Amino acid sequence: MRETLARICELQPEYSPENTPAMQERGRLVRSDLKSEIEGLRPRLAAALGSFGRDFLSEASDGIGRKTELPWVRFCSRNMSPNPTEGFYCVTHFSTDGSAVHITVGCGSSRFHKGSSVPLPDHELDAQTEWARGVVLEEFGTLAPFDDPAEFGARRPLPLSFQRATAISHRVAYSDISASDFDDLFHQAAQRLRPIYTAQASGRDLTDADQRELEISAALNPLHRPSGRQGYGLSAPARKAVEQRAMDVAAQFLRSKGYAVRDTSASNPFDFEATLSGKQIKVEVKGTTSDRADGIFMTANEVELHMSEKGNTGLIIVSSIRLSENSGVFSGSGGNVEWLLGWDIDAWLREPTAFRLTRSGI
Repeated sequence: MRETLARICELQPEYSPENTPAMQERGRLVRSDLKSEIEGLRPRLAAALGSFGRDFLSEASDGIGRKTELPWVRFCSRNMSPNPTEGFYCVTHFSTDGSAVHITVGCGSSRFHKGSSVPLPDHELDAQTEWARGVVLEEFGTLAPFDDPAEFGARRPLPLSFQRATAISHRVAYSDISASDFDDLFHQAAQRLRPIYTAQASGRDLTDADQRELEISAALNPLHRPSGRQGYGLSAPARKAVEQRAMDVAAQFLRSKGYAVRDTSASNPFDFEATLSGKQIKVEVKGTTSDRADGIFMTANEVELHMSEKGNTGLIIVSSIRLSENSGVFSGSGGNVEWLLGWDIDAWLREPTAFRLTRSGI
């Protein structure tokens, strides 16, 4: 493998978008030799991915038609990343000047939204990679040895997007290739991809609104799953545990702020009536396993309440709730609180996600 990696680096300065002899050789090395060598590590890499390694996938490309500045070889779970534009995966890149090999974990340039995959604008792509780094830090306490800058020397738009989509990266200088243990580096990269997949499987990278859309879609279309999300969706007991944890955290938070709290969730389109210094407000609580608190799901009655009584309502979002399960019984723990007093629903974008249709005249 070291010889293959070194030779690809040596060919990088001869880059041409045309299929020159140098690019033909580079293509064979990337798409055949290096891919096969990584495929040879399948048992070890699949084991490092845990249950996500059961559908281990490896792919390689040096450009479709015209050659790319940044050829790549990737491996991943097919379910979690069915193609290079979706999900997270381990990917090997090469500096355009041939000075280094980069072993990375990165993501595609789209995400699930409103029932399908949509292209990610730059700020969303940055948020995805930052989220993934947070998951790795949470699991390992450090990004090392994958804490090198994702700087590959790209100049063209598509290769530049590869740099932006890189969450963590380890750089091996050309001069160090012969002394580096690439089997171990790929294994370590797979170990860091596993907790990212685990976090995705519980919806931590999706907003509450997107999580609910997936659950609704799964219920209405049980034979269809969005790419990269097969099997995802909180069960009714798991959802109830999340909601109960959010209610408990929200009640404790309100009391810590001096509010008297009355639970009204059983009979009203809001969860708590909170009273402080004689003033009452109606509080809606939203709980989610997501680490993102920028999208929530509301019923028509809840929306109507916050619109008609604007200024007299509040919203508490409890994100990052962690679920555990014991003999089929779910419980929630943790949770980060965001308290929006006097919430202005009109400051948020409202998007219809489903409609109830009834025959007229019935």
